[in-house]
Amino acid sequence: MKFVSFKNEIGLERSGLIMNDKVIDVNILTNGIVPHQMLGIIQGYHNYKPFLEQLHVEDRGVYHLNEVRLCAPLSNPISVRDFYAFEEHVKTARQRRGLNVVPEWYEMPVFYFTNHLAIIGPNESLIKPRKTHALDYELEIACIIGKEGKNIDRKVAEDYIFGYCIMNDWSARDIQMKEMKVGLGPAKGKDFATSLGPYIVTSDELEQYRIGNRFNLEMIAKVNGKLLSCGNFKNIYYSFGEMIERASEDVRLYPGDVIGSGTVGTGCILELGTEKHRWLERGDIVELEITGLGVLKNIVE
Repeated sequence: MKFVSFKNEIGLERSGLIMNDKVIDVNILTNGIVPHQMLGIIQGYHNYKPFLEQLHVEDRGVYHLNEVRLCAPLSNPISVRDFYAFEEHVKTARQRRGLNVVPEWYEMPVFYFTNHLAIIGPNESLIKPRKTHALDYELEIACIIGKEGKNIDRKVAEDYIFGYCIMNDWSARDIQMKEMKVGLGPAKGKDFATSLGPYIVTSDELEQYRIGNRFNLEMIAKVNGKLLSCGNFKNIYYSFGEMIERASEDVRLYPGDVIGSGTVGTGCILELGTEKHRWLERGDIVELEITGLGVLKNIVE
């Protein structure tokens, strides 16, 4: 299933399913059984799934995709943890700063918490932070936790995943680099916005791309129509199972928590170098595309 959040004809945010070129309001078509907000669906998905699987296009609560404005599929996640799990990105980004990969990176997947109240969706504007001169995109995949758990073993961790979506971990590189010299962070270099979307694809939808505990998903990024980044999720060093095991160590994960993969190799300007493309400026259109997960587009303002 492909879940979206959208604004209807009177501007109310609703949750729906994409079927072909239609968006189905799941709350209306289940006569109020399924909640109208995405977080509620995720939290009770086990109970709502039988009703959702029986839905079909009717005359009510159905829109053409071009009749609605899509929002972030999950605008109010419980938390957002973003990992650092692609070796190519880690190596290249650190080389750009004259650094080697520290041995500890190979011992455990690491993450930081970002601002879960600063989520934006597809086609929304990204407001450029006032103090940055080095705005960057980051091409990532996120998984959304669908089941509560603590100390989750990596072997069963995928059972806790509700679905996947594209994630853009926007970065103000000059601010980020300066604050991290102090030994904490990233903070203000990251917390101004994170893009999620355009929809959440349930785990079963990606089985056709499975390679072991990873997926064969092409990941590309374009700025103003120019192809800059090209990678593949199958090359990730740490699987989502390993990330979930680490995130849940001695702490409880909840439905609606978001786990980001970190940036795929070549997936940001920091890694590519400003000789290939300048830092982002107002008016730039950034498009991230991943096999099976659609296209996430934002405009910098």
